[in-house]
This record gives sequence, C-alpha cells and structure tokens, in this order.
Amino acid sequence: MGVNLSPIVEAEEIGLDALRGRTVAVDAYNTIFQFLSIIRQPDGKPLMDQDGNVTSHLSGILYRTANLIEAGVEPVFVFDGKANDLKAETIEGRIARREKAKREYEEALAAGDLEKAFSKAQQTSRMTPEILESSKELLDLLGIPVVQAPSDGEAQAAYMCSKGSVYAAASQDFDSILFGAPILVRNLTISGRRKVPGKNVYKDVKTEIIDTGAMLEGLGITREQLVDVCILIGTDFNHGIDGIGPKKGLKLIQKHGSLEAALPAIGKEIPEYQEVRDIFLDGPRSDDYSVKAGSARMEETVEMMSSHGFSEDRVRNVVNKIEAARKAESSRRKQRSLDNWF
Repeated sequence: MGVNLSPIVEAEEIGLDALRGRTVAVDAYNTIFQFLSIIRQPDGKPLMDQDGNVTSHLSGILYRTANLIEAGVEPVFVFDGKANDLKAETIEGRIARREKAKREYEEALAAGDLEKAFSKAQQTSRMTPEILESSKELLDLLGIPVVQAPSDGEAQAAYMCSKGSVYAAASQDFDSILFGAPILVRNLTISGRRKVPGKNVYKDVKTEIIDTGAMLEGLGITREQLVDVCILIGTDFNHGIDGIGPKKGLKLIQKHGSLEAALPAIGKEIPEYQEVRDIFLDGPRSDDYSVKAGSARMEETVEMMSSHGFSEDRVRNVVNKIEAARKAESSRRKQRSLDNWF
C-alpha cells in the first residue's frame, strides 16, 4: 500500500500527450495488481480462459500498455525482488485481509449481492507464479523491457529515474518519492471513469505527475526529512506513532528537523527507524538493466494470447497498432533531430 501522502502532496493532472516521447519505469507488481483488481466480470470473478487460468492481467498488459505506446509513451516494467525482512508483517497483513475479503465475497455472492461481491472480489487479487511468468512472457513478446529489481521494484524504478535512464517512475504509491524518484507519475495505466468502492458513485481518474524537487521545496523539507515524516506516520517497514498522520508528522519534522529530535520531544520511540531510513535512502539497486524497447513478435504473441481465449484478429490489430505507433514516434524523433540543425 505504501504511505498515503495525498493530504500534504499536490499532483498536477496531465494528459498522456505530456509524456509523448518519454520512457517511463512502471512498478510492475503495483500495475498488474491494478489489472487483476479492475478487469473482472460483473459477479467479481476475474477474466479466465477455457482452462480456468486467470487472464485479467494479460488483458491489461495487452490493451492498456498498447494505449500508452500509441500515445508515444514507452513503458519499462520493473518487477520486485526479495522483500526486506521488515516488510514481513505488512505482507502477512495483506494476506489476512485478502482471506477475509474472499470469505466476504463468497457470502455476498451467495446472497445475490453482486455489487458487494464485486467490491470484495477486487480485494482478493494475488500474484501467483503463473501470473508473474505469463506477465513477463507477454511483455517480452510485445518488445516491452522487463527489469528485475534486487528488492523493491519502486526503489529500482526510482533509481533508474534518478540516473536519467527513464523520464519518470510510475506507481500508485508515493513510496517512489521516498526512494528518490525525481518525477512520479500516478494513474498511468488506470485513467478513465472508475466506480468508487462501496458506493454507487463514479469518478474520473486522471493521470497525475509530481515533481519531487518542487514538492519538497513547497513543503520546506528535504527528501531525507520526508522519509522521517513517513516513518512517523508508518510505512510498509515499520509501525508509526498512533495519532500522527501526514500533516502532524510534517509539522513535527519542520519544527524539530529530524526523528532524533522529534521523537524525544513527543516522548515516543521507533527502535528500527535507522534501518527503515536506510531502506529508502540506500537500499539495494541494480545497474543491470536495459530500457530499450524491442519489436513485437506478432505470431508468438497471437499464439500465446489465442491459447488463452483472446480473439486472434483483435490481438493482431493491437500488435499492428503498437508497431505502427513505434515507427511513427521514431520518425517524429528523427524529424525533430533534423529540425534542430536549422
């Protein structure tokens, strides 16, 4: 889930045109979970093939990333590696919530309450080895680079962004900022009209961008201090202090400057705070990656997707659009380079 900084961080709404010609490092797990959650049948069941294999993630990868490429945006999917031991409790909590949602989903389905069943089903999504491997296979067939992070995918994406290998890191979570991403893009693959969970209300979800430098300047703190704010609130790696949210945490760090000064002032302790700091500021990153897009392999893509029940004609159409968009973007870049000579 990451830390919710929305009460103190303002994002700028943008259209995909603002990212044309850019390469963006996508938090793969975060994005695939979104696909698994959103792309479902009316009763909440995920999309499945004739053998009962979940295919919601394949639909999302094929159609929604194709939309990005058609808009001139090249994604690079960054996958999580081994989770830090401090994240174990968070992971256990997620499993428990998922099991509870599964029970509530089955109860709602038995009662014929499809609206509640759909809402609960969205909370049952999980990354199985089969979903993980088929996601990587399809991305590879579409020529979309896949990067394996040594630990958190968000940390690796942020590192790639800080080096200038990509323009931005894309994730729903604000943790990318803590990991050092100069630019964060949110709602990249899920923009559009979405139902508010538990309510018969719809809202427009728009792509957002956050310039970390400008944001920190506006708050009057450094990235290191923002990490301290989040440790006070609570992160995936530690419990925060009860009663301290983003606004109160920000005020405490603005006043005292650091956790070392703030914690004694409020009479509280967070024993593992330095360890958590190190995860965000100096955790494992890798230089073993490539962000260069390849060419889509039409026949192999069609063979894979049709084996999971997707229309061969529709798959061909999407792949053709991807390749046409890449050629058009390449021509546009060459023309722009030529124009620079005059």
